[in-house]
Amino acid sequence: MNDNFVIGGEIIPRRTRRLIELELPPLYTHAPMNLPVHVMRGSKDGPRLFISAAIHGDELNGTEIIRRLLKQPALKRLRGTLVAVPIVNVYGLIHHSRYLPDRRDLNRSFPGSEKGSLAARLAHMFMTEIVHNCSHGIDLHTGAIHRSNLPQIRANLDDPETARLAEAFGVPVLINANIRDGSLRGAAAELGTPMLLYEAGEALRFDEVSIRAGVKGIIKVMRSLEMLPPTRSRRKILHEPFVARSSTWVRASASGLFRKVYGLGSRVKRGDVLGLIDDAVGGEESEVIATASGIIIGCSVIPLVHEGEALFHIARFEDIKEVAGQVESFQSGLAPDEMPVNVEQEEPPIV
Repeated sequence: MNDNFVIGGEIIPRRTRRLIELELPPLYTHAPMNLPVHVMRGSKDGPRLFISAAIHGDELNGTEIIRRLLKQPALKRLRGTLVAVPIVNVYGLIHHSRYLPDRRDLNRSFPGSEKGSLAARLAHMFMTEIVHNCSHGIDLHTGAIHRSNLPQIRANLDDPETARLAEAFGVPVLINANIRDGSLRGAAAELGTPMLLYEAGEALRFDEVSIRAGVKGIIKVMRSLEMLPPTRSRRKILHEPFVARSSTWVRASASGLFRKVYGLGSRVKRGDVLGLIDDAVGGEESEVIATASGIIIGCSVIPLVHEGEALFHIARFEDIKEVAGQVESFQSGLAPDEMPVNVEQEEPPIV
């Protein structure tokens, strides 16, 4: 990887910050479409890190994370290159949709092709212009619509460099996740590019804890890569990450109106009643029972459920009690009323 950084045919010199608009296929109304790419280059060469968000067009936390990240004063001391793409699936975002207009999932379309479907062409452009130009990557996601995730990192933790960056991110839960065919993470792995996937919050919603954790985590990874100087803070790191041994979904035992007993980050034991499902017309009440002991890292947030629907995602750990304590400390430390607005952190929440 040479010193020149070229994107969209434009050479980006050192000590430069630019917004590049990569041309995409227009809408059928002939409205032009572009892929916005922020490029920041430091005065010295170093790692080239891409941050991507909204590969699924309805996953908005990552877009806000990137907006706040780009306002960080620490970036004035950047070494290397930061490439930030706040909206990858611009077509899906317009329609509040996870998918592209042809109903394809962009994150099952990598590495793509120049002459394929719209999803394949967008994936190919992203690989060619972004991934091939970078040495590391972080992809920002949320849960699906009506489903929220506890802040977590999913990555190939068998790779030492990826595991090091995952631990540096600073969220309490790490998942050694299998690579899915057609995913951006899989395509990056084929190139030997270490990459993290950050999952937090819910589609079409801003979650302040998830956003703050994302900004802080990216800054920590950049410090670990020596793209930013070490922090001067003497505060002890409070949130040691734990790797989940495995995870399982608990599904609805009946259709009806669902009331949760436990929420994200809760410690549960096998056999616990996680929630209750009532018939909408006053029939029998059904219990939702935990099928494993662990920490709830994902859950449904809508009270209307069908039998068999996934309601809780439980991660298993060797020391559940210790993990639960770390999760509680992590969540309380990032709560809006308790986290001071610091110039080294991010902007206050929009109210």
